[in-house]
Amino acid sequence: MPDFTIEDQYHGRIVGIDEVGRGPLAGPVVAAAVILPRGDRLPSVLLTELNDSKKLSAKKRDRLFAVIMDCAEVGIGAASAREIDQINILQATYVAMRRAVDRLEKLPDQALVDGNRDPGLPCDVETVVKGDSKSLSIAAASIVAKVVRDRAMARLAVRYPFFGWEGNAGYGVKKHMVGLGEVGPTPHHRKSFKPIADLFEAMMDGRRV
Repeated sequence: MPDFTIEDQYHGRIVGIDEVGRGPLAGPVVAAAVILPRGDRLPSVLLTELNDSKKLSAKKRDRLFAVIMDCAEVGIGAASAREIDQINILQATYVAMRRAVDRLEKLPDQALVDGNRDPGLPCDVETVVKGDSKSLSIAAASIVAKVVRDRAMARLAVRYPFFGWEGNAGYGVKKHMVGLGEVGPTPHHRKSFKPIADLFEAMMDGRRV
């Protein structure tokens, strides 16, 4: 379970940063930057239940998301499918992380970033591999990013009901792929990702997909 061991090495405003949505075929990549309160101001449920968002049920993520948003300082950033196509998914992830930090009340003193690469933040950075299972701040960021992106994809699913985005969040599962075959890609699909790139090429060639 994550804790404050890494955070305790630093002083000042310490932010955890994580992203969600590198792998899907559609939708944005979303990053969150979270500065948790310490001591008595931290709700006990976050000490006992915060974990990597992938290890939690949707119901528990929603509950913890509400607690985090109520007690913590949170910045959220995203990069669109168009931006992903323009600059590639890795660079778009860094853009989303920088935007998340920009939306904090003021610049943090130290950032703990999930992964092994510095996204180019305007503060000191420590990268933490599998950080969402080690750092409470990063775990909180992983939950915020996951819930925000899942809700965004559910809203898009109302406008584009053929792909099951409310359940698969844009990943290339069977229902999504069947929808692509039936109606083709949308403006929210990542044209640079296979098989979307092949579908767009086929459309340009006038072939039936």
